[in-house]
Amino acid sequence: MSSSSSIITSLALIGQQITIYCGISLLIAGTLGGFILTIVFLSLQVFRQSSCAFYLTIMSIVNIGQLFTGLLSRIMITGFSIDWTTTSLFYCKFRLYFANVCAQTSSTCLCLAIIDQYFATSAHPRWQQWSNIKIAHRLITLFIIIWVLCDIPFLIFYNQIYSTSINKVTCVSTSTIFTQYRIYFNAPVLGGFLPVCITSFFAIMAYLNVQRIAYRTVPLVRRELDKQLASIVLVQIPCTIISTVPYAITNILTSNQNLMANQVTWAQIQFASSMSLLLLYAGSCTLFYVCILVSERFRRQLMFVLTKIFCHRWTGPNEVAPVQIAIEA
Repeated sequence: MSSSSSIITSLALIGQQITIYCGISLLIAGTLGGFILTIVFLSLQVFRQSSCAFYLTIMSIVNIGQLFTGLLSRIMITGFSIDWTTTSLFYCKFRLYFANVCAQTSSTCLCLAIIDQYFATSAHPRWQQWSNIKIAHRLITLFIIIWVLCDIPFLIFYNQIYSTSINKVTCVSTSTIFTQYRIYFNAPVLGGFLPVCITSFFAIMAYLNVQRIAYRTVPLVRRELDKQLASIVLVQIPCTIISTVPYAITNILTSNQNLMANQVTWAQIQFASSMSLLLLYAGSCTLFYVCILVSERFRRQLMFVLTKIFCHRWTGPNEVAPVQIAIEA
């Protein structure tokens, strides 16, 4: 076996093993974390009344959807050579459509969350009014409708095609224009650099507001909630940037047909693309763990909710109710 063939085989094998073990770990950690985070945010009234917490709740839910439609399929395809998109036309069309809607909704939620925190921590009462749960409900509904409609081309142009070169059915886009749009605009701009620019700008503005929040005359509960949510979102943003940018870059590289001439270089790019895809899915798993690491207050709220659920199950609801006001505050 030549050295180039050895390198290509080794990269394929390493990529397969990393996808299996890291992918399964991310799937379990992301699903469990997203499920628990959603329960905590929906269980405590202080979060149910917060527009920023509402954005993070929706973000957590769609991240789970992205993991199950995107990551799970990737694990089965790369790790076990089981491709459901080649056996089901519906899944061929639905998988990328739903995963893309979830990914864009997640990015939108993060953008709206940091913008909301900029408004919430602003010293101007007029700006503070934009941090509103009713506005949050309307914005999320609007953007979900937008992404559901904008991603319809995935349902139209993705089809099962029989490839004579590899002698099997593949699920690919049948429109060259849509393929170019997905590679050069949808993934790198809508899913990458545009959210990065928006979140980075408002993160700086919100951070400056947080530094001055101690000098504002606001209720203690509201002030502590704003500081808690702002710190969570400010840490989540770099995690999302780190997980998103490499995928946007490698997605463009894999579309360059000239790079296929050198098999070793192409194998290296394919390996980098697989790793960046795992990193992208890792960004969908981090929110819950960011909350735990960043916010001591969230850790107390998490323990309270878990204790409350346990006590409701075994001792009845009345024994833990008096503690709720103190924990939520």
